[in-house]
Amino acid sequence: MEQPPVISVSQLSDILQGVLETAFPCVWVSGEISNCTRAASGHYYLTLKDETAQIRAVIWRGTAQRLKFQVQDGLQVIAVGPIELYAARGTYQLTIEQLIPQGLGPLELAFRQLHDKLAAEGLFEAARKRPLPKFPRTIALVTSPTSAAVHDMLQVITRRWRQSNIVIVPVPVQGEGAAEQIAAALRKVHLIPEVDIVITGRGGGSLEDLWAFNEEVVARAIFDCLIPVISAVGHEIDVSISDLVADRRALTPSEAAELVVPHRDEIRAELDGLRGRLTRALQGKAARARWQLESLSNRRAFTHPRERLHDQTRRLDELTERAVRAWRQRVMSARQQVQSLAARMDALSPLQILERGFTLTFHAGQRSPLKQAAELRVGDLVDTFFQQGQVTSEVVSIRPDQSLISGVESEINAPIE
Repeated sequence: MEQPPVISVSQLSDILQGVLETAFPCVWVSGEISNCTRAASGHYYLTLKDETAQIRAVIWRGTAQRLKFQVQDGLQVIAVGPIELYAARGTYQLTIEQLIPQGLGPLELAFRQLHDKLAAEGLFEAARKRPLPKFPRTIALVTSPTSAAVHDMLQVITRRWRQSNIVIVPVPVQGEGAAEQIAAALRKVHLIPEVDIVITGRGGGSLEDLWAFNEEVVARAIFDCLIPVISAVGHEIDVSISDLVADRRALTPSEAAELVVPHRDEIRAELDGLRGRLTRALQGKAARARWQLESLSNRRAFTHPRERLHDQTRRLDELTERAVRAWRQRVMSARQQVQSLAARMDALSPLQILERGFTLTFHAGQRSPLKQAAELRVGDLVDTFFQQGQVTSEVVSIRPDQSLISGVESEINAPIE
């Protein structure tokens, strides 16, 4: 028996690859995405599975960039593409060229995914939304310059309020690259002099036509814009991601024009109302002032001005008289105190002692009175002062005996018979 030809692994892989690619040039496979990873190169590697089987799949970067929604585990999808053999590992895989979500369209799925992502980051929070200026100096319209929407906005703004300047920042509002150009314009609009409000949007259309305003790059540009933004995308029933991020949502471009400026007739009516209230307030204030003036003019001080002067004159005379009496009383009290002090000082005077029969003795020629006999020596000269007269004598003896003084006191105090 002749032995069959022997082939290499590479040759077998080439044969199998040819069979697979010829037999399955394009298949439509329904399944659930799992084990999904995105490589740094931008390619997606994943597994499609059902209850009993699974197949490896890949989405190359070019295809991934065209997808509107985020590829993630758990999505039920229909994957379209050829079956190819990955010879390096000896496995086959589905190369996905088109991915269709089941149950939701790809744009609706992308909208929901981006909505949940931005909501979690707080881009839709009402607390961060800024108030709109009531009287804008310059309004920037970031939209297509040839659209019916911009024509409607210009017509409404100029009819309502002509004091604001309008600058049109031309951008495409649909098609490839529209979102990036809208975002770039929003990031630079604050450089236009005196711009203090921005309107971005377009007229109605299909979801695909409005999709530029559902792109993440536009949403983040609105969030980062240094000037308050009004979003006006589509018709009343259309709600875009831009509407949710913007400081104010308008149902239509025409409504955005109504929101951005006041109506001159309303302002005129408001000014007329203010003028009326101010006039009535001033008239009321003048009436109250007139009543107060009349009330003051009827007071007795104004009707009998001399009476007030006479009352004050009498009051002054009374105060003067009271002051004089008080001064005299104080002088008399002071004189009595001086006399009392003089009497007390006179009683303490040495001269009063002399009047009672006592004498004062000093060393001759000195002015310090002698208090004790021990201060003298035999032979000292002393001056003795009486009530009338002075005697100079010499000390011949000294007897510092207290008993002698007591005897003298007894004799002095003895009654006279």
